[in-house]
Amino acid sequence: MAYTDEPLVSSDFIHQTESLIIDGQQLMQVGEQYKVFAWYDNEWGYANRLLDMCLHLASSKR
Repeated sequence: MAYTDEPLVSSDFIHQTESLIIDGQQLMQVGEQYKVFAWYDNEWGYANRLLDMCLHLASSKR
């Protein structure tokens, strides 16, 4: 997961390794709740999490 305050558009998030990037410019409080806007590249982020899991399993003791 990552965070940005930069004014970016969806194409700026292609091939990001993070599962999601929170858009700090879109955060808002509504009453006692918060709205969080996050960007993600679902295929690339998923592939990176899958790789993380494979590496974790390969390094764990049997």
